[in-house]
Amino acid sequence: MSTWSCSPLGEPGQVRRPDLVVVDVSAYERSDTEGKLLRASDVLIIAEIVSSGSVRMGHVIKRREYADAGIPHYWIIDVAEPVSLLECRQAEGELGYSDGGRVTGTFTTAAPFPIELDLDALIRPTSGRTPR
Repeated sequence: MSTWSCSPLGEPGQVRRPDLVVVDVSAYERSDTEGKLLRASDVLIIAEIVSSGSVRMGHVIKRREYADAGIPHYWIIDVAEPVSLLECRQAEGELGYSDGGRVTGTFTTAAPFPIELDLDALIRPTSGRTPR
């Protein structure tokens, strides 16, 4: 897993290891030559999985850090049943995030690219594997 710098280029910031980071292929390839470090400006989506012990970290602290770093899309996935996803989007020129609302079942979005996620499949055991 790559580490990435949670700050605008050239400014001091945090270093985070999100549960999921989506970047453009060119940014990923460049990070290979730069010690696996991704810049905040490279990131399209960050997703964090929260549990009962990490709600404040995911919903308050990381949300603020990612918004300050200019991450355009932050998804907070809560794996307590029913599994839900809170989509946070940063509007152009705005500070902070606006929420798209908590979604259960199937999450669908067109930004930053079209995707549909079966949220229940995130915790559903697959054949031959036991849940952890």
